[in-house]
Amino acid sequence: MQSLIDHARTFHQKVSGGREQAAGPGDGVSPQAMFVTCSDAQVIPSLITGARPGELFELRTAGNVIPPYRLGRLTAEAATIEYAVTILGVQDVIVCGHTRCGAVQGRVRSWTLRSAPTTRWWLLQTHRWRDAPVLADEDAARAHLIAQLDKLRRYPRVARRVAAGRLRLHGWFYEVQTGVVSNYRPDTGAFTPL
Repeated sequence: MQSLIDHARTFHQKVSGGREQAAGPGDGVSPQAMFVTCSDAQVIPSLITGARPGELFELRTAGNVIPPYRLGRLTAEAATIEYAVTILGVQDVIVCGHTRCGAVQGRVRSWTLRSAPTTRWWLLQTHRWRDAPVLADEDAARAHLIAQLDKLRRYPRVARRVAAGRLRLHGWFYEVQTGVVSNYRPDTGAFTPL
């Protein structure tokens, strides 16, 4: 923890030392994309994409979960998606799953989440796994990613912008052990390297 504190203490010197600081919302920030991914510490969107401050609008949840859209049901995830699509006007949304995902493994083997009832409930209520038989961890993580994309497509503002050609959705799968990133192709159902 001390190394994190030390870095935070001197961060302002590194940022102001020749680089422009990231713009805030009032400064006309315009991220290139929204990046929805897992909270797992091994998944670092800016390292994967090479993005600089202000280029990605991030949403991180346990298991990169996107809850189903329900009118009147407020979630931080739904508000964040709405803000990115409507206020910031992002043109691309990337949902990124990954290998060795503890949330997906916990969902597949629900007994592993008995000591974390809130996490278990979150994963159970956001994805029913009705179409997914017992799968190997990596296959389960890919099926989970596809399910999140399907739920995202049902958000009304997302659906309207996709239909109008003003928003593109991408499903990426990051292999933690190799660094390889694959892209989901809905037309074939396959994942191909970027």
